[in-house]
Amino acid sequence: MSDLPLIQADRAVPPPAAATSKGGRGRRLRLLSRTDRVVITLMVLVPLLLVVALVWLPAAATVLLSGTDWDGIGPIGEIDWVGLKNYDDVVNIYPPFVPAVQNNLLWLAALFVVATPFGMFLAVLLDKELRGSRFYQTALYLPVVLSLALIGFVWQLIYSRDQGLLNAVLGTNTDWYGDPNVNIWAVLFAAGWRHVGYIMLLYLAGLKGVDPSLREAAAVDGASEPATFFRVVFPVMRPINIIVLVVTVIESLRAFDLVWVINKGRNGLELLSALVTSNVVGEASRIGFGSALATIMLVVSLVFITVYLTTVMREDRR
Repeated sequence: MSDLPLIQADRAVPPPAAATSKGGRGRRLRLLSRTDRVVITLMVLVPLLLVVALVWLPAAATVLLSGTDWDGIGPIGEIDWVGLKNYDDVVNIYPPFVPAVQNNLLWLAALFVVATPFGMFLAVLLDKELRGSRFYQTALYLPVVLSLALIGFVWQLIYSRDQGLLNAVLGTNTDWYGDPNVNIWAVLFAAGWRHVGYIMLLYLAGLKGVDPSLREAAAVDGASEPATFFRVVFPVMRPINIIVLVVTVIESLRAFDLVWVINKGRNGLELLSALVTSNVVGEASRIGFGSALATIMLVVSLVFITVYLTTVMREDRR
């Protein structure tokens, strides 16, 4: 009988969840000072305005200018509207366009078929916590820190026809950057060298987030390491795979620095990004024509970005 009041008293205590109810959170939010609310508002508005001003407005202006025949010099009020003529000229009467598309597709294939799997393979090896793995991670990721322009200069020391390391080792006199039959492959090797480290880091982060119990369960079932990776671990890293796909496509589209440093995207190194630059800021400035090329790149990029965002939002809802 003496314990009954104590039990009733315990039942009278409100549950701890009440302390974290929506009303409690609302009261805490109302406790923010005016200065805090101003700071939060600025933290949201300033990045938003910068993105709109530096990304979305230029992108919208590019799409609008792609339908004009403006050279970038005359007054805006005298811009001639030509509709889809620039797109028709790009596809039908602009000789570098087809080689540029082919080189961009080749760039995508090389990164996706060779560099990306190799980066994933290195991530799997380094995930085993081998001796000196930190050193290897740093060494393999170091090229990612460098810009593609600087990588072009670094590989110039290797590809130089007269004093390059590669010709000295092979005993040849090949102009690796100047010969249109081989320069695209030389550039792709240099770009892949940088891309491998980036992909390795992405997959290494994904592997660290995989639940170890999945591998243990596969080992108990007698699965080999390759079978465990491709049937258990790789499907779990679906978000990482989507990110890698989008990154690889965008890297192949925005490839610019390396070929521009070598020969401004000419003589076998034509790329869409180099054609945009040469038409917009080149000797014969054609803002409308270059904007049409840029719009084509924008549309292709948006397709893969939309796939990525859709996948991420679907995962969040789950």
